[in-house]
Amino acid sequence: MAIAPVELKDIEVLIPAIDITARIRSLAKQIAIAFPQDLMIICLLRGSFIFTSDLIRALHWEGRQPQLDFMTLASYGKEKTSSGQVQLVKDIAELVEGRDVLIVDDILESGRTLSFARELLRKRGARTVKTAVLLEKVGKRVVDIQADFVGFEIDDSFVVGYGLDFANFYRELPFIGVLPT
Repeated sequence: MAIAPVELKDIEVLIPAIDITARIRSLAKQIAIAFPQDLMIICLLRGSFIFTSDLIRALHWEGRQPQLDFMTLASYGKEKTSSGQVQLVKDIAELVEGRDVLIVDDILESGRTLSFARELLRKRGARTVKTAVLLEKVGKRVVDIQADFVGFEIDDSFVVGYGLDFANFYRELPFIGVLPT
C-alpha cells in the first residue's frame, strides 16, 4: 500500500534552513577542535546523509580532511515508531582499527541505533568513537548514551526534512518540519 504525502503547506517549520546552516558551522568548529587531522566519519544512512554532507564541507573550512564511509542501520521501516530492534543493513567498507571515528546520525531518540553503531566500531578497534547528531529528543532515551555533539534539542514531535523522512518522503526539504498528526 502506497503512502500519500501530505501537502507541504501542512508541514509546520520547526527549524528553518538558515538556522541549520549556522548550527552546522558551529558544530564543525567544535569537532575540529576535538579531533586530530586523521578523522574517519561514519554516516548512518539514510536520514543523516544531508547533515553529513554539509558537516564535512564545514569541516573543510575548518582545515579538516575527514575520510567518509557509510553504514545503514534500520529500526523504523514505514512506521512512525521504532521496532526496537536495530539491524545492520549495509556495513562500512573501511577499517576503523586504531582510527578516531565520528559517527554522524540524524536524530538521537531511544539511543538504540547510535549505541549499536558505537559499540560495533569500538569492538572493531577504533581508537576513539564520538557521536554527532543533528537532533536530540530529550527524555526519549531507553539506552544510556549521550551524543558528543548535538545540533538541536527538540520535543517529541515526528519530524521530517533535511534528510529525515516518513516512508521515504520529505527528505528533500531544506528545513526540519513537523508532520501533522
